[in-house]
Amino acid sequence: MERKVGSSTVTAKEVKAALEKTRTLSAEEEKVLRMRHGAGASSSRAPLARAAGDNAELADELLLIEMQLMKAMRARAGGKPAATASSKPVAATRARDAAANPTKDKIVRALRKKK
Repeated sequence: MERKVGSSTVTAKEVKAALEKTRTLSAEEEKVLRMRHGAGASSSRAPLARAAGDNAELADELLLIEMQLMKAMRARAGGKPAATASSKPVAATRARDAAANPTKDKIVRALRKKK
């Protein structure tokens, strides 16, 4: 076998095409190659990799956690989307927070007296 003399340049398009064909790389290896050579993802509409893989029990548990987090986020935002919750006046938000949390109100009053 003869040694190659010289160098060759690998383009981002070549790396992208090769990564679309191969199925032997792990997700982290593929990510490293894409970052190293500046090759973007194959498609912006491609589905994201599942964290659970083929484990149905783990997928169910992750779904449950996601649902709980979404429920907590909605409760924290007052049941409205984040864009409309932030458009309220600051004074109205502070008054609502003080009425909703008497412990916090008590602490704030005690700190004001210390001044």
